[in-house]
Amino acid sequence: MDGIVSDSDTITLNVGGMTCTSCEDNVRGALMAVSGVISADVSHTSSTAVINSQGVERNALSTAVRTVGYTVDGMGLEFNWKDVSVWKTSAYNTMWCLIGCSIGDFGTIAAFQFIFTDSGWSTMSIMLLAMLNGLLTSIALETLILAKQIGLSEGFKVAIGMSLISMISMEAAMNIVDYLLTGGAMLTWWVMPIMLLAGFITPWPYNYWRLKKYGKACH
Repeated sequence: MDGIVSDSDTITLNVGGMTCTSCEDNVRGALMAVSGVISADVSHTSSTAVINSQGVERNALSTAVRTVGYTVDGMGLEFNWKDVSVWKTSAYNTMWCLIGCSIGDFGTIAAFQFIFTDSGWSTMSIMLLAMLNGLLTSIALETLILAKQIGLSEGFKVAIGMSLISMISMEAAMNIVDYLLTGGAMLTWWVMPIMLLAGFITPWPYNYWRLKKYGKACH
């Protein structure tokens, strides 16, 4: 299958990382751009791309899919940390996850810092609540984004299936940095960028590994 296929041959690729119809369009567009491809039937629900082509190498099709940020199984390639396209895709996914988490996390800390100043809550309690709210707002933001593409119900299902390990590690990193640098649940102009940087870097390698090895995005 790695050589040149016969005329009008059909090749099926297992494509990882697709979560919605927009992903299908991205993969289909990349495949149709390959000279010799006649048609490409792409499905995110079955994670497959069925390509009808003439004189096209399987590796060329796989490369086209991977170039737009998705993974292809069955290529006989071992896991590595050198895939630039996967680093970029996982960084994009991590960024959106960070935005969602930060809304709830920072909002909770700010509320106790400036509004509920006499709540009596301990620093640990505030940070745990901030982490929980961060998880909820991240899921809510992703649901809203996906709702425009696949509908509210399906968008929520995809959003709720985000990697909890990624989000929890992100939340933990941000709050640990806040505690170590300020001594409590406190936001300052200089600590917030450091919190965001820690929140981004901490889960990024895990998100790369998950996308590269299993074709699963963090959201």
